Amino acid sequence: MKIKAVLFGSIGTIVETSNIQRQSFNKAFKKNGLDWYWTKKMYQSMLQKPGGEIRVKKFSISKKTSVNAKQIRNLKTFIFNQYLKKNKLKPRAGVKNIIKFCKKNKIKIGFVTSTTKNNVDGVFQSLKHHIKKNDFDYIGHDKIIKTFKDKSDIYKHCLKKLNLRSSKCVAVEDTEISLSYARKAKIKCIAFPGDFHLSGKYKDSLIKVRRLYPKIFADL
Repeated sequence: MKIKAVLFGSIGTIVETSNIQRQSFNKAFKKNGLDWYWTKKMYQSMLQKPGGEIRVKKFSISKKTSVNAKQIRNLKTFIFNQYLKKNKLKPRAGVKNIIKFCKKNKIKIGFVTSTTKNNVDGVFQSLKHHIKKNDFDYIGHDKIIKTFKDKSDIYKHCLKKLNLRSSKCVAVEDTEISLSYARKAKIKCIAFPGDFHLSGKYKDSLIKVRRLYPKIFADL
């Protein structure tokens, strides 16, 4: 076995939350007196690029409505985290087994996300009966580095903190854009698309799967 670390690249690689986040946006719109409603199809197309605040800004332009996109994004985050605190979620298929596999084989585990620290804390709260923070050797968030251009910077930060070369790691990503950031950091990647990202081709991935198996990583 050659790999020294498995790097989960976003919340969506660990737990399925896309629809919960969509519903949280819709609740935030309603609380702001907006008659906006993002359907599953609409939200799926928006997820081609990361950034909730950017999505709100672009949508407001299409609706010719002036809004405080940051305030709406922050309210959405609060609603999302309130949901996570009150509800128990289950990890995606195979995630728990991969964490066990890594620990058994002394492979480091990273959570290389660019989401907010509140979202990270909320996710671990909702998964506390299955996965814990101390299962991970590295946990990222949007403020972990001062100069942040794109998600590849967090991958590079993770490599530095784990003291590993990119060639010794494999990333797990759930969207094509996130996968491209792993590749930009010269890390090979397994595509693990969630329910809202199944149509992606993931051409630059090692393999595209719907469940993670230890054998996939053992063969790398």
